[in-house]
Amino acid sequence: MILVNTDYISGKELETLGLVQGSTIQSKNIGRDITQGFKTLVGGELKAYTDMMNEARALATKRMVGEAEALGADGVVNIRYASSTVMQGAAEVIAYGTAVKFK
Repeated sequence: MILVNTDYISGKELETLGLVQGSTIQSKNIGRDITQGFKTLVGGELKAYTDMMNEARALATKRMVGEAEALGADGVVNIRYASSTVMQGAAEVIAYGTAVKFK
């Protein structure tokens, strides 16, 4: 499966299959939330949240690829990511793109 953020794959003629997406909502446990809250007082990277968002992006991508594979796709083009806060300490991440098959 080829994944790109461009609207083409170099050297390939593409047939569009349709939009595919994957999403997840992630949160950290209350203990991590409290310790990360203290970190905001002194500044610096909130490592637990960085890790959480990286895990969320990976899971959303995996789910998007699963939808593409179910359509018989060879790749996904024009991949985009979006995130939003659902509640304090929880975020939604969505990955979406266009599933394509090589001609």
